[in-house]
Amino acid sequence: MAEMHRVIVHVRGAQRDRTGEENVTEMIAEGRHYYRNGKHYVLYEDHLTDAEDETSTILKIGPSSLTLLRHGAVVQEQHFEPRAETRSRYETPYGALDLAFQTRSIDITYGTVSGTVDLDYALKVNGSYQSDNRLHIEITSAPGESHKLN
Repeated sequence: MAEMHRVIVHVRGAQRDRTGEENVTEMIAEGRHYYRNGKHYVLYEDHLTDAEDETSTILKIGPSSLTLLRHGAVVQEQHFEPRAETRSRYETPYGALDLAFQTRSIDITYGTVSGTVDLDYALKVNGSYQSDNRLHIEITSAPGESHKLN
């Protein structure tokens, strides 16, 4: 098994719907990072709506792609590649949705443990345009792990 490092995961997402209204969400969590087979893996617990709806999240970060895996309050796998449309099923306790992601751009800057991912994509829900989205993910070494910063 690859060496695990404690990290801080900061995720900021912005969604703009067809009327121009923007909704911004932000989340900070402590997680773990390891590197294997040319990809960075970041694992953390995401509180989607409240403290009781915890979801285990794994980010698989490649040189030019991002895969987001969620399991818990929701189940989902999202994959983002430059200028590609990918599909996913978003399963909740209330039902499932078919999602499509049209990735406009993805910019990944990663060192040994720390890195950033900037993503711009359009979202369709059950075949209908939902929103334009921007996602900024920043991973930094946790306190006490600063000697591993790159």
